[in-house]
Amino acid sequence: MSALSEFIGQTFEGRDFKGQDFSGVVLTRAVFIDCAFVDCNLSNAKLDGCSLRGVRFVGCKAIGLAFSSVNPLMLDMMFENCKLEICDFGGLKMRVTRFTDCAVRRCDFQNADLTEADFSGSDLLGSEFRHTILSKADFRTARQYFLDPSVNRVKGAKFSYPEVLGLLAPFGVVVE
Repeated sequence: MSALSEFIGQTFEGRDFKGQDFSGVVLTRAVFIDCAFVDCNLSNAKLDGCSLRGVRFVGCKAIGLAFSSVNPLMLDMMFENCKLEICDFGGLKMRVTRFTDCAVRRCDFQNADLTEADFSGSDLLGSEFRHTILSKADFRTARQYFLDPSVNRVKGAKFSYPEVLGLLAPFGVVVE
């Protein structure tokens, strides 16, 4: 992998990063356009002002990332078979973002716009959705999510039984 300073403010277009360890790497103001991170470790990388346009994360490990600090303009990314833990997506506009077959655990989605997001096959244990726009989001095959419909917009969101019963938990409803 390149030296840490080589990523600060650099632009990468159409590049695939495979099996690389970016843990703790400073990616401040770096621009990634149509890039893929495959089987990479991005834990605790610094994303301040980083641009992610058309970026795919496949089989990656990302623990403690503050996605909320990325450049929000033209933000476009997708995740497949990734381990995302303690990541902050708060306040981001992430419409149509896919989280496919991921472990999305203890992540913060407060105040995010996840309209039409797809959480197919993902485990959302401990992730927080508060004042989040989840209109038309797909949770049909997602697991272990906890959503309070009184503090999130869920109109048109798709759920399946029995996981949908988790929407009743904030109301103290007992279903037998």
